[in-house]
Amino acid sequence: MKPQFLIGGATSGSGKTVFALGLLRALKKRGIKVQPYKCGPGFMDTQLHSISSGTDSVNLDSWFAGRTHLQYVYNKYGEKAEVCMIEGNSALFDGYRRMQGSSAEMSQLVSVPVVLVVNARSAAYSVAPMLYGYKLFRPQVKIVGVVFTHVSSPTHYSYLKDACNDAGLNSLGYIPYDESLKLPQRHTALTQSVRSEIEEVAEKAASYVEQNIDIERILKMCTRIFPCEYTLPYTSDVEETGFQYEGKHKPLKIAVARDSAFNLIYKENIDRLSAIGNITYFSPLYSNNLPEADILYLPGGFPEMFARQLHRRKPLMKQLKDYAEKGGKIIAEGGGMVLLSRSLTVREGGSAYEMSGVLPFGCTMIDSHLHTGYRIIESSEISLRGHEFRFLSIDTDNGKLASGVKVCSVKNTRGAEAETCIYRYKNVIAGFTHWYWGETDILRLWDYV
Repeated sequence: MKPQFLIGGATSGSGKTVFALGLLRALKKRGIKVQPYKCGPGFMDTQLHSISSGTDSVNLDSWFAGRTHLQYVYNKYGEKAEVCMIEGNSALFDGYRRMQGSSAEMSQLVSVPVVLVVNARSAAYSVAPMLYGYKLFRPQVKIVGVVFTHVSSPTHYSYLKDACNDAGLNSLGYIPYDESLKLPQRHTALTQSVRSEIEEVAEKAASYVEQNIDIERILKMCTRIFPCEYTLPYTSDVEETGFQYEGKHKPLKIAVARDSAFNLIYKENIDRLSAIGNITYFSPLYSNNLPEADILYLPGGFPEMFARQLHRRKPLMKQLKDYAEKGGKIIAEGGGMVLLSRSLTVREGGSAYEMSGVLPFGCTMIDSHLHTGYRIIESSEISLRGHEFRFLSIDTDNGKLASGVKVCSVKNTRGAEAETCIYRYKNVIAGFTHWYWGETDILRLWDYV
């Protein structure tokens, strides 16, 4: 038995992330170990959780993986924690298809109740019918209580408490309106200055949580049996620790890029890589030498914010090119693909900073707009799912790619081709999508892409 709950928003922009960070920091100060999770594909919130709690946060996404895998991941990481806390994604019932992929679906999947967060900045007693609707719309989604944000005064909160009482829900407290409770933009690198901003928000939010929210009541109301039960049909091989690598009798050497420019990584991906080899981390921003490796993983990030610094890593760029030309295995996602391109252009009229030139196109931020959504590549041999969130685009000569580069189409949740693809050159597999391979044998990727 341990407290377990999902923090869900009544609407997007409800303030659930600020509340989550404040609660994580408040519990950490009490010496309580919390395992944070993020419902959905986002990277920024997991990093915020880790900073606030001191524990790595884990993504749970029902588009990425099946129910057995998600329940296994939830149980695996929550085993040593005293409290398990999931932060929801978007509004509570919003999924990629009705409730599919929603926070409400995840609460049912791992059998945890919901603490609903409501932005009360422009309302008072009128939240009552909304709360009543949330309570009755899907009764199997258990809402244990409500936390209000952007509350202007204790008097304002008294009206909100009345609304909760009349809607038949518990009022668990509030966070007052405070302009300084602003988090960094989603599209930003996790530099030291950004970390300092997050620390300030976590500390201030924690003080509000301690003052105005009944933490003990939340923990008591949300105490449930742990681990969550597996639902049928159960896939027994979900707990396999790794895959056999044919032709090798020793663990693989895996080099992973990780620094302020490249840090958008799903934790379960790293655990999966750890099961097939020994991981060495290196920094494209500061390293001049590429580690010896059987597989090179270049995850997503924000290379456009460090274009000049990356351009100056000439020895590393040459080693990347040589490694690829000799048949070295590379997986590059999102911003990681920039390192393999010919150049990176950040602004109109700005320099085209030379990169490694493994792939025959440049990357640019000029005339860029947001591309986002779930992605899938699927055949009879392999299925791989992920998510795309980018402003970068590729810039080719006359829109054509050089011979020797294979292009594989990628689809969205509706089965239509997305405005993105995967590029294959020798043993280089690259694209703008961030893939989740916690449920996939990643070593098979080179056989079928």
